Amino acid sequence: MPSKSSARLAALTVAAVCSAASTIVLTTPAHADSLRVHDVQGSTRTSPYAGKQVTDVAGIVTGIRTYGSSRGFWIQDPNPDADPATSEGVFVFTSSTPKGVAVGDSVTVSGTVAEYVPGGATSGNQSLTEITKPTFTVLSSGNELPAATKIDARSVPAAYAPPGDTTANGSINSLALKPSKYALDHYEALEGMTVRVSDTRVVGATDPYTELWVTVKPHENRNRHGGTVYGSYDAQNTGRLQIQSLGATADFPKANVGDTLSGTTAGPLDYNQFGGYTLVASELGTLKTGGLKRETTRGQRGGELSVATYNVENLDPSDATFAQHASAIVNNLKSPDIVSLEEIQDNNGATNDGTVAADQTLTKLIDAIVAAGGPKYDWRSIDPVNGADGGEPGGNIRQAFLFNPERVSFTDRAGGDATTATDVTKIRGKAHLTLSPGRIAPADEAWKNSRKPLAGEFAFRGRTVFVIANHFNSKGGDQGLTSQYQPPSRSSETQRHQQATLVNAFVKDILDTQKNADVITLGDINDFEFSKTAKLLEGRGELWSAIKSLPRNERYSYVYQGNSQVLDQILISPSIRRDCDFDYDSVHINAEFNDQISDHDPQVLRFRP
Repeated sequence: MPSKSSARLAALTVAAVCSAASTIVLTTPAHADSLRVHDVQGSTRTSPYAGKQVTDVAGIVTGIRTYGSSRGFWIQDPNPDADPATSEGVFVFTSSTPKGVAVGDSVTVSGTVAEYVPGGATSGNQSLTEITKPTFTVLSSGNELPAATKIDARSVPAAYAPPGDTTANGSINSLALKPSKYALDHYEALEGMTVRVSDTRVVGATDPYTELWVTVKPHENRNRHGGTVYGSYDAQNTGRLQIQSLGATADFPKANVGDTLSGTTAGPLDYNQFGGYTLVASELGTLKTGGLKRETTRGQRGGELSVATYNVENLDPSDATFAQHASAIVNNLKSPDIVSLEEIQDNNGATNDGTVAADQTLTKLIDAIVAAGGPKYDWRSIDPVNGADGGEPGGNIRQAFLFNPERVSFTDRAGGDATTATDVTKIRGKAHLTLSPGRIAPADEAWKNSRKPLAGEFAFRGRTVFVIANHFNSKGGDQGLTSQYQPPSRSSETQRHQQATLVNAFVKDILDTQKNADVITLGDINDFEFSKTAKLLEGRGELWSAIKSLPRNERYSYVYQGNSQVLDQILISPSIRRDCDFDYDSVHINAEFNDQISDHDPQVLRFRP
């Protein structure tokens, strides 16, 4: 995702043909001095006055933002019109800390109406109507604030967004709002107004930027921890709403999924780059804990092979999380026989000096696991070409295998490196890798600036098990669910589809060579179990995503914008799915917690080869 340090001064986009210096000339019966907030907002997403000067727009100051790059204040007309599609609130952008104005002041504001797109026009985000370059006059102080509009399960429609205008590349900007029909229209019609929610359950834990997500629909795709599960592209969970605070960040609650903001949370409804519609709270409810506990899976039994995937989020030797990751592997995952690790960085992390080796990173983790009471793991990995695998610049992330040599052995076949492809061969009627560990088609364009799959051949109780560790292309660059384009573009899928096709072809080569081979393909797939990426990876039965063995409301490994969703998967070949007694567990230790050590939950598969 884009950095939250991106400048607020991304271009102000103007949805008008008039120049910014134009003066509004109105004919009867309207007059310039009678222009109201709802006239400025209009009944579409963009103001009919964008790019024009407006004079003496009246309202009561309902909130003042004195921090960040988006400083200014909100005003709301206490005398609304009868049209539910026109908002009565608007943000006045002052660029610096507003002076001479206070909440409760009755003011008139003159300035230029602009449509600001958080994240810039290329983000696809909706625009936020603002009055910029303002001058204002305080008419009186201490006025009663307009009543907050309640947002709840009854008011928010079940349908998420209208279909986009095909003549405008799918944009919904010019469409008339239908707030009783679509959730995005409902929120847009309240943009800038003071809104309130009551007794809302947290569905996205507090993040380092002091944001959290709640739902106003407590029964919407709920899981047993209190989260909201994202199970299809057509079920966006319309009750989700981001909460920020107008107050001190130190006072913002540190909430986990399943906690509740009891009582009333109220403030202006904003729209920002990272999540869209956001209640910027001047009044925060009281945090009531839901008692969420980190999960622990069961240990593998004597004849079971335990295989896990775990994204350790840019782990390098300078991090302070080694003991915590080690404890998670030993105590929560019960020391799996094989662990596929994603986002192992090189020995000096983000220092961009050409270092690619990660032996110090892996040794430090292994030593921490021993200190936590776990086994003395061995490891296998392949160093990437410097700067060629994406991720944090200088970090050189890669996948790596940990394995417990007391339980499983690794079959080494020399020659594997960053640019040499491993292949499949037949020896005495059985499939084998030509290089182990080896990379799958590392020169293919599908892996440009992305992590190459790591393939390894293991032996457990006399049987060969092929394991392919993956970290597919990220979703960076995709349009968000609240995009002005509906349905949103998912441009990052193109590369993941190519990657999934290549990995499936490699698995097919193994199975064509040995029909009953045990093959496990796992890792951070960066896509959902119902996605086309997953379908291409599964192919025509070569693989099957084992997370689908869980009930639908338990299928998640990641929480993004209040949606609990699948990104991490373990896929299995037919011999494991049909002939083995397998057991799958998504072990929820990170994604739902505000004090997470990674943003991913590890996955564990146990089976009897």
